[in-house]
Amino acid sequence: MHALIVDDSRAIRSVIARMLRQAGWTVSEAGHGQEALEVLASLDDAPDIALVDWNMPVMDGYALLQALRSNPGYEQMQIMMVTTETEIERMQQALAAGANEYLMKPFTQEALAEKLGILGLDLAA
Repeated sequence: MHALIVDDSRAIRSVIARMLRQAGWTVSEAGHGQEALEVLASLDDAPDIALVDWNMPVMDGYALLQALRSNPGYEQMQIMMVTTETEIERMQQALAAGANEYLMKPFTQEALAEKLGILGLDLAA
C-alpha cells in the first residue's frame, strides 16, 4: 500500500507516516497541495490513498481535492480529508467534491485504522 500525506504540519505528517510505515506501507509526503501535485507527477503509479489536510498555504486541501478529482489519472485514488475542520458543512462539502472519507483531528491510531478499513485499506501491522 502507498499513501500520500499532505499536511503543512511536519509533526502531523510524521505521526501519520509512522503509523502507516509500521504497518508496512510506503509513504510519500507533501507540505501543501501544489507540492502534492508535484510529488504525484514524479511517481510512476498513483498512491492508493491521499490523506489531505484542509488548511494549508499555497494550495489548500479542498483545492487539491478538486484538482485530483478533475484528473482521470487519479480517479482510482482514495482521498481522506484529515483536518481540524469539524463543521458538518465542511464535511459535506468535501464528500460532495469527491473525498471518500473524513477524519477529524486530533485522532487516534484506532480511528485512522477504522477509516482506512471503511475504504477497504488495511492498517494491520
